[in-house]
Amino acid sequence: MTTHNLSGKVALIQGGSRGIGAAIVKRLAAQGAAVAFTYVSSAAKAEELQNSVIRDGGKALAIHADSANADAIRNAVNATVEAFGRLDILVNNAGVLAIAPLDDFKLEDFDQTLAINVRSVFIATQEAARHMGEGGRVINIGSTNAERMPFGGGGPYAMSKAALVGLTKGLARDLGPRGITINNVQPGPVDTDMNPANSEFAESLMGLMAVGRYGQVEEIASFVAYLAGPEAGYITGASLTIDGGFSA
Repeated sequence: MTTHNLSGKVALIQGGSRGIGAAIVKRLAAQGAAVAFTYVSSAAKAEELQNSVIRDGGKALAIHADSANADAIRNAVNATVEAFGRLDILVNNAGVLAIAPLDDFKLEDFDQTLAINVRSVFIATQEAARHMGEGGRVINIGSTNAERMPFGGGGPYAMSKAALVGLTKGLARDLGPRGITINNVQPGPVDTDMNPANSEFAESLMGLMAVGRYGQVEEIASFVAYLAGPEAGYITGASLTIDGGFSA
């Protein structure tokens, strides 16, 4: 049963129009938070998500913002505060996945991986922290691939997600004295339109998971909601894996 333990809180999800991000938007809204979220290319999905939250009695705001653009990220944070009056929760979910053999990996794809998967997390956290007070929450969406990369071509992606482990630990020291926690959620393979559970690629991964199945977006969202809530105030600087035993 979903509680309303986030009533009065304001959340911003960076990269929230589809997949795991959309599930997080819905979950935090269901628990009473006013939720803003950014999107880049899925305008129709973003509008649909915003309207569905509002229809259900919640508060939502879709913000067009490219997570590769520092000014766009900062503007999204400020637009959230302007719309809802405060900011309590930041979820850094925006991410890209580029896979290619080492010899063929394009430098522009490497740079974009760093810009969105790492740089945008720092920028958003830096800007959001200016508005947060005691009880603030920052939650990064990393990946189990920070711990285990069982196929070729994913080195830069694994590196970017491993970088979040160190960034989260370091920022915990900056934010802790201000009463703000920061944690890193590391999902394993999750059933989304970008990585469907019925694909040939999924079949190659099923055997690597102890539970023998892909995760569901709602399972990741519930974990994020716990970290965003009042009971998780003693957890910070942690990288928490939710991967069905993929890295076991």
